[in-house]
Amino acid sequence: MDILKKVKQTIEKYNMITKQDHVLIGLSGGPDSVFLLQILSMLKPEYRLNISAAYIDHGLRPGDVPDEIEFCKNLCNSFDINFYTQSIDVKSYAQKQRMNIQEAARILRYGVLDQISININAHKIAVAHNADDQAETVIMRLLRGAGPAGLSGIPPVRKKIIRPIIEIEREEIERFLSEKNIPFIIDPSNASLKYLRNRIRHNLMPVIKSLSPQATKIISKTADILREENDYINVNVTKALMRLMSRRTDKSVELFCNPMEVLNLVILRRALRFAIDSVAGLKGLTFDHIEDIVNLIKKGKSGDRIYLPKGIRAIKGYSTLTITAEPPGKLSTYKITEPHDIYLKESSIVLSLKEIKREDIQNLGDGKNTIYIDRDKIEFPLIIRARKPGDYFYPFGFGRRKKLQDFFVDEKVPRDERDTIPVIESKGEIICIAGYRLDDRFKIDDNTKICLQIKIMPKL
Repeated sequence: MDILKKVKQTIEKYNMITKQDHVLIGLSGGPDSVFLLQILSMLKPEYRLNISAAYIDHGLRPGDVPDEIEFCKNLCNSFDINFYTQSIDVKSYAQKQRMNIQEAARILRYGVLDQISININAHKIAVAHNADDQAETVIMRLLRGAGPAGLSGIPPVRKKIIRPIIEIEREEIERFLSEKNIPFIIDPSNASLKYLRNRIRHNLMPVIKSLSPQATKIISKTADILREENDYINVNVTKALMRLMSRRTDKSVELFCNPMEVLNLVILRRALRFAIDSVAGLKGLTFDHIEDIVNLIKKGKSGDRIYLPKGIRAIKGYSTLTITAEPPGKLSTYKITEPHDIYLKESSIVLSLKEIKREDIQNLGDGKNTIYIDRDKIEFPLIIRARKPGDYFYPFGFGRRKKLQDFFVDEKVPRDERDTIPVIESKGEIICIAGYRLDDRFKIDDNTKICLQIKIMPKL
């Protein structure tokens, strides 16, 4: 089949281009991007296209860049195409974000292409991934342990990004350029075996093709099938998320537990991924992290939590699961000069303090959410504060002094909650840890006449 016709079929199949579109081509001067420019120029009259091209200098090969820019500029001039160029600092970005050079280059390159397209009012950005790139990507992701979404490969269309030659093999491209005597530039970094993709391209793919000459076409077709099935799954995941999501902020997402506990595992994994990825700051969780969250949903108790990378926490509540990157809060300091109710906003609780006669107490409560203190053993003002380094007290029933840090560890108090637990003190001595334990020194006894009752209540 004529190669121009094959490209046109790809364009039509994926609705890449409509008539009178302004298309910005990512042009490196290499064979693939030169081929893409040639083909779109040939299709320009039929689609009445407005074509521009942009060369992005990654700052990695300063000795080669001037010649490459000159080549691309002359090529665009020969087709009467507007040409743009812009530089990016890939090394600095990669170091700052702690990622590899190739990934940093990809992120910055697409960002710059998008900005140029906005500046020149281009409707589409055409990039020159071919069928071999697709096959190499699928194999690379397979070796890294990707799921169906990753194995669906490079999407032919993603928002305004289009890949018109994604179904054309590299051999076909090189033959076309050779027959037409069209010059192009070879990027020396493409031969470097320090990159996994290049090792797959130069070492692994020849072996695979020796076993199956149609390997590139077969792998690309498999990626198409997986992409279609992945899209079908995503529709069902989107429907599921409408039932699962309780609320979402910039740094956290809250999901209902009950429907997740009975949800199909395939849909649940994907729904968790979608929900997490929809929140800024929650990117980068792996399959194993998702499995940990699934186990928390299915086996965890209310209050259980797991700590994930980048400060992310998954916390199971009574009816919801919260996944958040919000930094743990810290209780402010409050002063109480007389018994009354006080709302502690950082802890989302109300402390109700009132004086009560000893003989009027029918039930001493649980010693946690209701605490009784001998009024004569304390003095106002009382200070309510967060824990401090070196804090200690004498836990009721324990018999000796204990560091507050050790107490929290023994009580299995989640570390991201410890700074919001109210520590109440009188005259510089801790009298109780609200919601957990009274200090033995301030307990009521046979001589107690007046008690200070402290109740801990969630704010309604």
